[in-house]
Amino acid sequence: MKRALVTNDDGIDSPGLAPLVDVARAAGYEVVVAAPAVEHSGASAALFGIDARGRVEVERRRAPGVADDVECWAVGGAPALVAFLAAHDAFGPRPDVVLSGINWGPNTGHAVLHSGTVGAALAALTFGIRSMAVSSAGHRPRHWETAGVVAAHALRWLEGRPAGEGVLNVNVPDVPPELLRGVRVAPLAPFGVVEARVDRHLGDDGVGELQLGYDGWDLASDTTSDAGLLAAGWATVTTLQAPWAVPTVDFPELDGPI
Repeated sequence: MKRALVTNDDGIDSPGLAPLVDVARAAGYEVVVAAPAVEHSGASAALFGIDARGRVEVERRRAPGVADDVECWAVGGAPALVAFLAAHDAFGPRPDVVLSGINWGPNTGHAVLHSGTVGAALAALTFGIRSMAVSSAGHRPRHWETAGVVAAHALRWLEGRPAGEGVLNVNVPDVPPELLRGVRVAPLAPFGVVEARVDRHLGDDGVGELQLGYDGWDLASDTTSDAGLLAAGWATVTTLQAPWAVPTVDFPELDGPI
């Protein structure tokens, strides 16, 4: 039987796990949930959680809204570590697909580099496992069913593609299904939904603090990127590649000894 791992970066207590479980089961997958015991937003593809003796803490803990017959694990580590462990049969046989999310808030633009939700999917891809990251634009999402409908549509496509083609990064407006304008393939915006700024507050002795703040972007004129289309009411899908080498043909090589 096909197997799916459902994980996230919001933690095992997030209600965003259950809709992805339902999507995977409806598609005929045997599902296991393994998610961080605590929130790991912004963890990217870090492997936090391994202690000095090479151990990772795990415990059985039911995710909210997930059926009793679905195996659930709370993992004392980051989302990418969960995907890494799953690829090595930690939660049963290696999964055929990894579904990460549904995230609270969007993962758009170049800021996806920092997303733990996307990081888990990229980690799975490096092991040749099809993977998808799904996010709702609502920071307190109410319409999980809309993200579920789009995720099911994306999963049907993903199943027919080679894993090496990339991770699907899916972002869905937090609106009722009947108000969703549709689904569009979109490039990454050069930013997320906000732009960061850093203010320096340092004394003459070099002691002080750096204050991190965020400003919203005006997306009204952005009609093509994932962030702009999402703000306009479209669900967006972007294919992301895991790290790969770029040939540097003009780099001056040296012969040793140097």
